[in-house]
Amino acid sequence: MPVSDYIVTIGLEVHCQIKSKSKMFCGCATSFGEEPNSNVCPVCLGLPGALPVLNQHAIEQTILAGMMINCKTPEVSKWDRKNYFYPDMPKNYQLTQFDLPLCIGGGVPLYDLAYPKETQKNIPNPGKVVKLTRIHLEEDVAKSTHHSNNSTIDFNRAGTPLMEIVSDPDIETPEEAYAYLKSLQQILIYGGISDADMEKGQMRCDVNVSLRPHGQEELGEKVELKNLNSISAVRNSLHYEILRQAEELDAGIAQIQSTRRWDADLGESQMMRTKEDAHDYRYFPEPDLLPIRTAELVEKMRSHVPELPHDKRARFEADFGISPYDAGVITSDQNLADYFETAVSKPNLGKKIANWITNSLLAKLNEEGIDILDCPLPAERILELVELVEAGTISNNQAREVFATLWNKPEDKAADTAKAMGFEPADTGAIETMIEEVIAANPDKVAEIQAGNEKLLNFLTGQVMKASKGKANPKMVTDGLRAKIL
Repeated sequence: MPVSDYIVTIGLEVHCQIKSKSKMFCGCATSFGEEPNSNVCPVCLGLPGALPVLNQHAIEQTILAGMMINCKTPEVSKWDRKNYFYPDMPKNYQLTQFDLPLCIGGGVPLYDLAYPKETQKNIPNPGKVVKLTRIHLEEDVAKSTHHSNNSTIDFNRAGTPLMEIVSDPDIETPEEAYAYLKSLQQILIYGGISDADMEKGQMRCDVNVSLRPHGQEELGEKVELKNLNSISAVRNSLHYEILRQAEELDAGIAQIQSTRRWDADLGESQMMRTKEDAHDYRYFPEPDLLPIRTAELVEKMRSHVPELPHDKRARFEADFGISPYDAGVITSDQNLADYFETAVSKPNLGKKIANWITNSLLAKLNEEGIDILDCPLPAERILELVELVEAGTISNNQAREVFATLWNKPEDKAADTAKAMGFEPADTGAIETMIEEVIAANPDKVAEIQAGNEKLLNFLTGQVMKASKGKANPKMVTDGLRAKIL
């Protein structure tokens, strides 16, 4: 049977490091890129007798994350030990949360621009919100690196505050999984909760996927793909795994609950082990940490909930009159949204400024391979350029040349740069004469325009622009031609 004959069910478990100066249960630093095993102490090394102390900031940030995606926080939350034996956790258990996590329920909206670019024009479930099961807070484990003949381990990461965001089995396609991760990443960055950089290991993902025939209510056996470290890897691995399971089910091979790893080089998943259930971890309450009452923390964090990407997008459309697409592009990056708001001090110029940012500015940033935070051009320069064009001082083409010059001399004002480049407006009387001369020289075109073919106004505008050596404002020329002809 083809894959379409099966119902695909996907759930994601996202592990995201919280932006915190210290670890979850000790005072060690969480800085990235330090010498291996330099940010460690008896607590995060699991030495006997070392006792944990809670990181209040991490708890508050987890509650904030829950508020941003409509989770509820129970009145009491507690800590548990998850027991397992592996070198990345030397005390042989992980401090985590089991039955009373900090956040319950909620959902992640799938932004249309979060989908892979080639699928954005044909989204099956636009506006979908993926339901969440929970968000719990725990400590990260050490980083293991496996070499050909040995393994090394770095405990700098061990103990870093780590949120685990668990979705319901509510995702139907690899493309929805991709959009879910992009949207979640965007929300966490907006809240200042995490940089969510997958390349730095700040955000990792486990994928659960199962197939069942249409008409079957009971979910198929779940297969887990562990520790995927890029959003594209999640999408690619799901496409492979869905096809693999469908082919095996077609061949009568029953699936078993198992854990697999994704080999990006080979483009295939490989069996690691049959999957443990929760009872295999022998959860029990952490005896060294008291449960916490959350009401005061919830009230404290309520005022910290930021404007979310979809709310900002709606506001930009309403306040500045920009298109839904431009608003989506601009709000997809919080720093880009801030840049736009700095530039758009005059709301009536919002559309023009959005066009400059989404076209010229983003193209230049992409060409230079830099982020908006590293953009040399202050937002004020974009406003100055738009104002020069609107005033008829320079044309759009001239503005592009001024933009290119300003990129390398961003401290200069746009008007001063335009003047230095010789882009001064032509004499109004001279332009008026040129318009009359072009009309007199093209009676056939004028007749066609008067007969209804207004597209020919562009031809006449071009003739005037040529006569003015590019100094005339094209919009003003077109308006002048229309007034005299029609």
